[in-house]
Amino acid sequence: MVGRAAVVVGIGRSSAVVGCNQIVATRLPSARTLGRTIVFQTASSAWRPSENTMANKLCFCCALLSRIKKQTAKLSRTMKQKIFTAAFIDTVRSIFSDKGVLLMLAIAPVLYGFFYPWPYSTQAARRIPAAIVDYDKSTLSQRIIRMAEASPRLDVRVMPGENDAKTALWKGEIGGYMVLPAGLKNDVMMQRPARAGVLANGSYLLVSKEVQTGFAEVVGTVSAGIQIKRLQAGGMTSEQAFAAQNPIPFAMQVQYNPTQGYGNYVVPGVAVLIVQQLLMMGSALLVGTWREQKRQYATMQAWAGRIAALSVMGWLMSLFYFGWVFYIQDYGRGQNIGGMLTFTLLFAPTVATLGCLFGLWFQKRERSLQLLMFTSIPMFFLSGYAWPAELLPLPLQWLRWLIPSTAGIQASVRFNQIGTPFADAAYLLLVLSALLAGYLSILLWYVKTHRSPAPHP
Repeated sequence: MVGRAAVVVGIGRSSAVVGCNQIVATRLPSARTLGRTIVFQTASSAWRPSENTMANKLCFCCALLSRIKKQTAKLSRTMKQKIFTAAFIDTVRSIFSDKGVLLMLAIAPVLYGFFYPWPYSTQAARRIPAAIVDYDKSTLSQRIIRMAEASPRLDVRVMPGENDAKTALWKGEIGGYMVLPAGLKNDVMMQRPARAGVLANGSYLLVSKEVQTGFAEVVGTVSAGIQIKRLQAGGMTSEQAFAAQNPIPFAMQVQYNPTQGYGNYVVPGVAVLIVQQLLMMGSALLVGTWREQKRQYATMQAWAGRIAALSVMGWLMSLFYFGWVFYIQDYGRGQNIGGMLTFTLLFAPTVATLGCLFGLWFQKRERSLQLLMFTSIPMFFLSGYAWPAELLPLPLQWLRWLIPSTAGIQASVRFNQIGTPFADAAYLLLVLSALLAGYLSILLWYVKTHRSPAPHP
């Protein structure tokens, strides 16, 4: 073994052992004196320096081989660094020279960043068109109508009959309506059960929710006022009547989305999916081009340079969305900056590596774009963000962790919006690390099993 070998020379019953490490360390800079200071220790005496012995020649060879080994290792490291750097620069050039890849990795992120949050800028649905059908024609029903007209949730119109309200609902002119039955005031005055029915368009969840909530607030406020007046008529003060009418006050405080805005809810999760899909499709598109040009054959160092260049684009996209776009739109952000940076550093290379594998698998440039474009909605659904993951079929609950966006969306929201401590969300980062290791292992297998074909003479 070079560098740790020992020279053994047998002379009669004696042996000479010389450690080549000591000779290399002390005499290699002066090659002319090498071999003149070797002392052989025997069982009975010390041998004097001898010239041109077989031991000296062997030690010289060991020293020379050790030097060659060190120089070869240094040259190998230098070559790997040059291969990595050359592949990195070549990938950056390919990104900016390919219009399709440039669209995916540079232009589309900016367009999505401006136009996707735009429809949700109002955050919540307000002034939903609604109707009231008044069959009671009493002072109580008029009070309910006035309260509904003052509600910020509703834009109320009065209709003469329920058939007219149904027709308007079917045509999409209103989101719902409330019916005030005849005799409503008499039932209230006689303390009999009174009902006011509300019908809303359940095919639009946000509209239906706003209509029902708006009418419920109106009727609840009017009912509370009637109850307070009754208690005051019984001899209570206004404070006592209010406390008796509401014996257990209910205070609702919403965390992390105080306005309960739809934009605050949906955009932070979808932003992670946008970064993933654009980076994955851009990477697959670029690798598909290389495959068509027979440039997929490369060393692992070259692939590392390619993935690093694509990851830089992913990091820039992440900083643009999670920093600047969230700041402009005033979404929750910056609650755990260290955790968010760690997530971003892991997420981008994981997605870039997966995109490279898709590009190698699909073989054709356009095929990756055609197939991956339609995976956004299933991936968002499987992430557990739009629908509870516990309600998914058991096989999907396991398979969904093979997609980076599953752990990515949860990690991003917890670090950026909620401010979850690093230790409580570390398992999500471990999932991304495991995915990155798995994708790189598949890529390494591909590199080892797919060599560049030898040129024909």
